[in-house]
Amino acid sequence: MKLNQQHGLTLIELMFTVTIAGIVMAIAVPNLNQFIKNERLTSYTNTLLTDLMLARAESVKRNQSSILCASNNETSCTGGALEDGWIVGSDANNDGDLEAAELIKVQTAIEGDIEFTSTIANNTVIFDSRGFNPDTDGTFTIQDDRGAAHQKTLSINKTGRVSR
Repeated sequence: MKLNQQHGLTLIELMFTVTIAGIVMAIAVPNLNQFIKNERLTSYTNTLLTDLMLARAESVKRNQSSILCASNNETSCTGGALEDGWIVGSDANNDGDLEAAELIKVQTAIEGDIEFTSTIANNTVIFDSRGFNPDTDGTFTIQDDRGAAHQKTLSINKTGRVSR
């Protein structure tokens, strides 16, 4: 004797599955947005940290000054905000500014609602040939639209050491 086999779902089973999926999504989506914002903030903080460490290492390696500075044109130290981007270079002619031939790395403008604030004049850090930073001592603060509760801070001292 052949038994009838079920091929599909009943309306009650489908409604139950959709309800459970809706509850799971209502819990997961807000947490996912927070996760994305946290990761974006951490990513830009690590990018700035890495570029500061790169500038310091290049100054020692090349035995000449290196500079990390805000740049809105990606070719020279124009000042402005770090959200517009920054450049890292080795100051071969010791004029305190970077020309196109001296560039090591270019960071393009930051996308999204990330804001950088700094206690360092002109958002410019100059490392001498020993990797020291004798003229600058300060902090970089990175935050998004959630405010100070979620901000990240990088500190740089006169010996050139950068820390979180």
